Amino acid sequence: MTKKKVVYSAFRAALPSTIPILASFLFLGIAYGIFMNVSGFHALYAIAMSLLIFAGSMEFVAVNLLLGAFNPLGALFLTVMVNARHLFYGISMLEKYKGTGLKKFYLIFGLCDETFSINYAADIPRGVDKGWYMFFVTLLNHVYWVLGAAIGGLFGSLVQFNMEGLEFVMTALFVVIFIEQWKKESRHHSALLGLGMTLLCLLVFGSRNFILPSMIGILCILTLMRKQLEATGEAGWK
Repeated sequence: MTKKKVVYSAFRAALPSTIPILASFLFLGIAYGIFMNVSGFHALYAIAMSLLIFAGSMEFVAVNLLLGAFNPLGALFLTVMVNARHLFYGISMLEKYKGTGLKKFYLIFGLCDETFSINYAADIPRGVDKGWYMFFVTLLNHVYWVLGAAIGGLFGSLVQFNMEGLEFVMTALFVVIFIEQWKKESRHHSALLGLGMTLLCLLVFGSRNFILPSMIGILCILTLMRKQLEATGEAGWK
């Protein structure tokens, strides 16, 4: 099979997996572009930030940082806290990204929640190159987000609507992804562990501070239980 056919087959396999992300990213991207516009920023800001930062939640937060007083250390700390989950995503993807060549650099840059969910649990068809498949999942999701931000930024001044509650779209998307992965697993130890640890940390640390402790707890327990979960095919570490 020629390289062109390898790339094309990977694109065809990756595209259907990203269609659910297309709907949510376009919707949220447009909301982000409009938010940038009403905050006084030109559409080019929304396009550049979505292209170069590609961190949806942090991009919304960055608007307030740009409008506020100059505080680089505060911005750094806030960014680390908001995106701390990517440390755990990265650790989980170390094995999956092996052997992907130069594509690995873009895969690392483009790793977001939705891309992680797809690539981590991907059932890649036989004959499809793993590296190119993950590359196109990452690239397509990136394109969807930039496209949405561009539409919102360009037409934000012409569209007026209440954006309150739009962030729930992401919650709904993750619920759907969780349900789909639940259906694929014969045993649900990992899922139940994640839910249990998150609930415990929510009760102990409160709604504003539970995310990082729950991720650390989940990572530690999964590491300790690695051999048992690998034996049942649940961990995804192989």
